[in-house]
Amino acid sequence: MPQMGVSVAEGTITAWRKRPGDWIERDETVVEISTDKVETEVPSPAAGRLREILVEEGATVDVGTLLATLDTAARPGEAHMDEHEAKALVASPPVTERTATPSSAGEHPPAVSPVVRRIAAEHGIDVARLRGSGRRGRVTKKDVLALVDEQAGGGGQPGVGADGAEGGGGAPGGERLSLMRRQIGEHMVRSLQTAAHCTTVVEADMSAVEAARGRLSYLAFVARAAVAALREHPGLNATIQGEHVTVHSEVHLGVAVSLGEEGLIVPVIRNAHELSHEGLATRISDVAERARSKRLLPDEVAGGTFTITNPGRFGALLATPIINQPQVAILDLEAVCKRPVAVTDGQGRDSIAVRPMTYLCMSWDHRALDGVLAAQFLSTVRRNLERWSG
Repeated sequence: MPQMGVSVAEGTITAWRKRPGDWIERDETVVEISTDKVETEVPSPAAGRLREILVEEGATVDVGTLLATLDTAARPGEAHMDEHEAKALVASPPVTERTATPSSAGEHPPAVSPVVRRIAAEHGIDVARLRGSGRRGRVTKKDVLALVDEQAGGGGQPGVGADGAEGGGGAPGGERLSLMRRQIGEHMVRSLQTAAHCTTVVEADMSAVEAARGRLSYLAFVARAAVAALREHPGLNATIQGEHVTVHSEVHLGVAVSLGEEGLIVPVIRNAHELSHEGLATRISDVAERARSKRLLPDEVAGGTFTITNPGRFGALLATPIINQPQVAILDLEAVCKRPVAVTDGQGRDSIAVRPMTYLCMSWDHRALDGVLAAQFLSTVRRNLERWSG
């Protein structure tokens, strides 16, 4: 199991893309793994034939655990396995869930990761009383989620509805949410339960951006305008933990990336304040492409100080986004649409003109700031866009 970031202690095997006996090229994807932060694909470090899979799909193991063995001396076209190799494969079954040996009275239980501890706390589970399936009896996320499902009555009697009544025309059983959807759900519910959400909206004229953008997306310009505004209003470039707020000097910009029906992910662009709008456009394109091809590392989706999301590319007009904890605000770019608006010329005369207009919607945490600061920040973003000079 590769080390995919300093904050990651374990990973779950999502899917094996190759089977024992398959030929694998160097850097070809062998296995898909997921952590509490991201799903990613692991490439082969060398060309060779896959001899043995040691950890089966669905198992959660610690970083550093051997997942499979590769015969790098093999050549393409050779027989897949000789008798010796077949016996070795049978002699070494894949790792499944492991049951911990009961600890002696003087031993301390293995540590659990912060994510496991958080999920357990949210559901009132005492991890010290759980029998872990991880190495040395470590309690994994899979152990906690299995108990959550059990407590919720998962796999209950068929034909019994949510209200306890039998029969009905609803779909029997249903389909369990994917790991990513469960993680998104946990994060969003926790945010709503933690932050005092408020939303402020301003309207912006994108005429100056329209004239300058060429083939670049609106998002790059709004990102640059927002980053510049954060330097003027640093109170929004902050994170909050309990009763403590940290205002950050660097802007690490989270950019929400849609993965279609799978869900979404928020990769982080480090030191976004050092980038021009062209540089931001390049970085946004890069992280979005790698997010969709599952090539992000967990550290690339951690440590953000402010997030921007762009449902406007799909035609959305207004939204109230949920704050990406532990940040204190998230900015939402809506669709840019041509609308008739009242404009005032240099002589103070009013007229009606058709302009490319958009709404900028920002959800913010009332624990960390008040509406005045939110409005001032959005006004600065709007000013930066309407007076765009490159």
